[in-house]
Amino acid sequence: MRYFNVITIKRGKKTNFLIKSHDKKEAYEKAKLKYGGIIVRVEETSAPIEERLKEIKKNLLSSRRKKIKRDVLIAIIRQLAVMSNAGIPLHDAIQEIALSTHDAGLREILLDIADSINAGISLSQAVEKYKDQLGTLTVTMIKLGEQTGDMAYALFTLANILEQIDENVRKFKKAIRYPLITLGAMAIAFTILISYVVPKFKEIFEKFHAELPLPTRILLGLEHIINTYGPYILLGLVVALGVAIYLYRHNDQFKYTLDKAFLRIYLLKDIIFYAQLNRFTLVLTELIKAGIPVVDALDNAIKMVSNSYLKERLSIVKNMVEKGSSIEEAFKETGLFENMILQMISAGEASGQLDSMLQKISEYYGMKFDYILDNLSSYIEPIMLAIIAALVLLLALGIFLPMWDMAKVVQGGA
Repeated sequence: MRYFNVITIKRGKKTNFLIKSHDKKEAYEKAKLKYGGIIVRVEETSAPIEERLKEIKKNLLSSRRKKIKRDVLIAIIRQLAVMSNAGIPLHDAIQEIALSTHDAGLREILLDIADSINAGISLSQAVEKYKDQLGTLTVTMIKLGEQTGDMAYALFTLANILEQIDENVRKFKKAIRYPLITLGAMAIAFTILISYVVPKFKEIFEKFHAELPLPTRILLGLEHIINTYGPYILLGLVVALGVAIYLYRHNDQFKYTLDKAFLRIYLLKDIIFYAQLNRFTLVLTELIKAGIPVVDALDNAIKMVSNSYLKERLSIVKNMVEKGSSIEEAFKETGLFENMILQMISAGEASGQLDSMLQKISEYYGMKFDYILDNLSSYIEPIMLAIIAALVLLLALGIFLPMWDMAKVVQGGA
């Protein structure tokens, strides 16, 4: 957003004020509608010092946040859809929603969109400026609503798509919560045992000067590393994780490499694969059903895929369809879809019921995704049991083997 110094003359009185806008033309339109009178001059100026301080504070507090939370966005879209369906003008509806929200950043976005509509700018153009925060799918569906003249239907459809995506994200988070908590508890318990219990036995072992078995030497080595370098190791892990997260968000090559690696990890590869393809086919189905051209629908559906490697493979579909290839050939070229899916796409394309077939494919991927999440515990439990067994065995052998040897020495001496 830029600041413009506007000079107007109204009823013979000269007035000078600031307008916050994206460009000079928009600032002129806003000033004309808000303040009236004769616009003498509109020129860009630097932001006031208090606005700069406010902007710095806002960036520091929310530097990580780019998009509006999905549940908040869904609630706003549903409200707007209901109000639009009731015949309330979009400007009034958006302004009312903005005034009722507690999020200052969101309120600013909505009020600016309302001001833009009031200045004669279309809703899709006003929203386009905030596509990073609201998502490209939001912009596409609003454009569809303007083209068809049924904004309420477009907004309800958008809300339904986002709700389905949000539901899948919630299911995934719920499914991995138990394994993560269990593994975390195990790691903490093992660290405490190594740090505080093993040193007690270390003092006993040192008195006998006997050769210690391998499990005991491993335990003592771990105890030395944790008690000597523990804080540095923890700090290193935190820094490494922070750097990895930063690079994942800001370095495309690093993100691509990591995303590709994720698709080779046991269980995680299936969760990501089915979740991403379910999202892709869900959005593609709804857009084609709503009348969006196939190429545009593919473009927007691909943007909803967050895994870089899958996004690259799915982009082949769009490129081939643009060049005149059939959808079935394009899907086959990606190497992501099994033969059954390709046959369904081919049948849908031939019969003119592509949206119906894509919906069935979306349901299939959704079913596979749900099945994995519902049975996640049974997949992970053997791994967790093996880890627990290995740790317990290491502790038992590391502590009791030398104790056993010492007991035999004592008995032999007696």
